[in-house]
Amino acid sequence: MSIDSVYTDGVIAVKENALLKDKILKLCEGNAEEAFRVLTESGFGKSAEVSFPHEYEKLIAADERDLDGFIKEYSPSAAVTAYLLSSRDFHNLKAFLKAEMLGQSVDGMLAPDGLYSSEILKNCVKQGNFSSLEKRLKEVGEKVYDSFKEENATPLTGAEIGSLFAKAEFDYLFARCKRNRLLKKLLVKRADMLNVLSAFRTNDREYAANNYVSGGKLKPAQLEKLFFAESDRVISAFGNSEYLQFVKLCLQARENKLPCAEAERIYDGLEADFLAEHKYELEREQPFLYYVFRRRAENANVRILFVCLAAGMEEGLIKKRMRAV
Repeated sequence: MSIDSVYTDGVIAVKENALLKDKILKLCEGNAEEAFRVLTESGFGKSAEVSFPHEYEKLIAADERDLDGFIKEYSPSAAVTAYLLSSRDFHNLKAFLKAEMLGQSVDGMLAPDGLYSSEILKNCVKQGNFSSLEKRLKEVGEKVYDSFKEENATPLTGAEIGSLFAKAEFDYLFARCKRNRLLKKLLVKRADMLNVLSAFRTNDREYAANNYVSGGKLKPAQLEKLFFAESDRVISAFGNSEYLQFVKLCLQARENKLPCAEAERIYDGLEADFLAEHKYELEREQPFLYYVFRRRAENANVRILFVCLAAGMEEGLIKKRMRAV
């Protein structure tokens, strides 16, 4: 794939004018009707046919479709395209397998198409033949399918299926992005943060270890220290780590017996925040990635905005939940 980066940067420069930027923060100060009016007048989700604030998901879906079209047309490399879209293939194949296993519909479970259409993935599951898929997607699909189709096989639990797909996805992405220094660096950070979150989501060391994904810098011996009962010992163990602040957020949540919501927000916004920190140094494919992740963050923020406004949440709390503004 060969794309003229100068031309793409020019296209992005024009498209950036439509970004919401800090306008999203002002929308936290009003109500859902006002936010809906401002968004539609700004051209957000312009291809959607909507009339009421409760239809905000249609606005988001329309903007995501437009962004997907941009990615597929202007992506600078196959590695970048894989990084941006392939997670949907793993998600959608997992959804089709679970639906087949439980005899349920996939309605409401699917993400937009990634590198494969949902029709292809559905047919793979219906036919029990995954040979048309890339190696890691094929292998995890066959393993899960065989677990509930073969006689005398032990069916996998939902958690086990989720773990298998997460590991397969990281293996796939590390293989596809190994020659791209930035994407590899982001993947290492994402793997390490996910493994920290896995440890804090359970008190079971063995369960956490079985769910760790490969490719990160944190070794099992260091992750084991997250299970220390005393927070001071955990902090001491991670004193020289770049993940110290991330670990502290998880510790604070554990001490208050709350989910690791703040740490998960940072995990979800990893790419946009990292690129924003280096926005004056971006080169090659990096301006493209920065633009894509900013738009994705804005879509997430629009969803957060309407959910919080509908719940009657106060302005300050809504703003705290926003990503990468």
